[in-house]
Amino acid sequence: MLNVGKIEEGFVLDHIQAGKSMSIYEHLGLDKMDCTVAIIKNARSKIMGKKDILKVECDIDTLDLDVLAFIDHNITINVIKAGEIIEKRSLKLPREVKNVIKCHNPRCITSIEQELPHIFFLADEEKEVYRCKYCEEKYSQKGKF
Repeated sequence: MLNVGKIEEGFVLDHIQAGKSMSIYEHLGLDKMDCTVAIIKNARSKIMGKKDILKVECDIDTLDLDVLAFIDHNITINVIKAGEIIEKRSLKLPREVKNVIKCHNPRCITSIEQELPHIFFLADEEKEVYRCKYCEEKYSQKGKF
C-alpha cells in the first residue's frame, strides 16, 4: 500500500475524476508556485471506483476556486491547519469565468481584439453550458477537461 504523509498546512483536493489531476495541476497554476504538491492518481474509491487526489502545502487563498469549480464542481476541498482538517468545502459552478476558456467563434470580437479578456457566463446550470459574453457562442464543458 502506498503511504503519502499528511500535510501540516494547506489543502487536499479530493474526489477528482481519475486521470484529471494533471490537468487541474496545470489549470490552477500549481506548476508556477513554490509549494509542495503530491499527486495521487487512480486511488481506490468506494464511491467513484478510482479517483485522483492532490495534496498541496500552501495557503488555500492562493487557489482560484472559480477555476477549480469550472473544471469540476464535484471536487471537495479539505483545508488543513496543524495537521488536522479544519474545514470541508464544496464547490458550485461559477456564474462567470474569465480567461479560462477561449471563444472559438471566428467572428467574435475576441478573435480580432487580442487583448480583450475571454469572459463566459453560465447560461444553463443544469446542462453546464457557458456562453461567450460578447457573441454568446455556446461552450459545453462536459468532457473537456
